[in-house]
Amino acid sequence: MAPKILIVTGDAAESLEVFYPYQRLLEEGYEVHVAAPTRKKLQFVVHDFVDGFDTYTEKPGYTWPADLAFADVDPAEYVALVLPGGRAPEYLRNDAEVKRIVGHFFDADKPVAQICHGPLISLATGSLTGRRSAAYPALEPDVTAGGADYQDGDAVVDGVVVSARAWPDHPGWMRSFVEVLRDKAPVD
Repeated sequence: MAPKILIVTGDAAESLEVFYPYQRLLEEGYEVHVAAPTRKKLQFVVHDFVDGFDTYTEKPGYTWPADLAFADVDPAEYVALVLPGGRAPEYLRNDAEVKRIVGHFFDADKPVAQICHGPLISLATGSLTGRRSAAYPALEPDVTAGGADYQDGDAVVDGVVVSARAWPDHPGWMRSFVEVLRDKAPVD
């Protein structure tokens, strides 16, 4: 049986930041599950950079069913965690079940990939204190206030935690995360 990886997300997650790791990790031979507040069809979004705008724009993205609700997640069954960005982390970071799940991965020193606004969840659990982390550049003050050292990079590796700024960083981010997985949680 293939090792399992969990993606924690919800409505308004960035489509590319869910689907790229989902498909890439399946390609590596992992079983990948999507967990959300409830088991339902999720509505993702597309964040794009448009000339003349001071920040990214948001458009409706793909829909995808969650495999399970946060309350049904046994994090001990998973070898690694992915925290995509988008707007979902803004409200997920307050969810007690999300904190339980994410805390398990950091406490057990299991691989974690986080991108864009995903680190908001890790920050809410206190798990990034003393670590180096990338995030969407506008979150530099949040990362610093949370006790972490903000790094502006496409694949910031701190032990088993791999972080990146946003979806343009996917190649470096997933390449580094797969290297961590091959070392810490290989597919047989």
